[in-house]
Amino acid sequence: MSARPLVGISSLVGKQDLGDLTAHLDEVEELGVDSIELPIFDMDLIVGGKIRQTQLETLRKACSGRRVGWTVHGPLSINLMDEPFRLPRHFEVLSAALEIAGVLGAKNYVLHSGFRPVQLSDGIEAAYARQREWLARAGDTAKAHGVTICVENLFDDHWGKFHTARASRLAVEITAVGHPHVRATVDFSHAYLDCGFHGFDVTAEVTPLAAVAHHLHIHDSFGRPDDIYMYTTGERLAYGHGDLHLPVGWGSVPWDSLLAACTFPQCVVFNIELDHRYWHLAKETVAATRAMAERCKLAA
Repeated sequence: MSARPLVGISSLVGKQDLGDLTAHLDEVEELGVDSIELPIFDMDLIVGGKIRQTQLETLRKACSGRRVGWTVHGPLSINLMDEPFRLPRHFEVLSAALEIAGVLGAKNYVLHSGFRPVQLSDGIEAAYARQREWLARAGDTAKAHGVTICVENLFDDHWGKFHTARASRLAVEITAVGHPHVRATVDFSHAYLDCGFHGFDVTAEVTPLAAVAHHLHIHDSFGRPDDIYMYTTGERLAYGHGDLHLPVGWGSVPWDSLLAACTFPQCVVFNIELDHRYWHLAKETVAATRAMAERCKLAA
């Protein structure tokens, strides 16, 4: 029988000098996870495209000697569908982040899929071509650092102003890049929100992406666009609107039908992304996620 997938959770960010990180990672380890995802996008590790080595050493020491594996979420603003003149700047930051991931011994590096303002299809397709080209380059860099880039599906949180790949289109793009160190991250809630806005079927959208995904982001939502002005996060919760990062079971993501339809690579990681306001429910969320991982279908 094949080994079951790893279950991980994203750590929180506290003090910017990382002075409280060791204690927090101790707490995360006690949840019984197999891996921890480090949000290096908010740890002041890169300054003007260059690695801040003293900060990286602080992070490395906090991580060393632990029984868990590591994954990394890189800077959110990296956009390989951006205008051509800005792509070298994005790649500089991406290269630094991949080097950090390699130093930490991370298995997977999460990279957001590109996005563009809505425009004529020729412009959108040209942006996809740029992303494929730069992803192939990034794959070579990732290989040199022993990391796999896992491109994450997004949704347009401006609801109609930006274009980003649907989950099924991202699967096509990853396949077209054809690089063994460029795979996918399936964010189920992001796909659910995207489908909720556009009227697509989330299971049909996610199934092809799951086949090329080495990484999953697990959190719940109701798939409802945040299309009413809200004053607080608590009010978004009351209405069930937006990208809430809820504990599994709080929302209406159709986990049963998704798990029944999807087949994942054997190396896939089920990583929980829980909003800090629900961190007191992390243990229960880990248990629910492990139960899903135990019954998922893996490729032969």
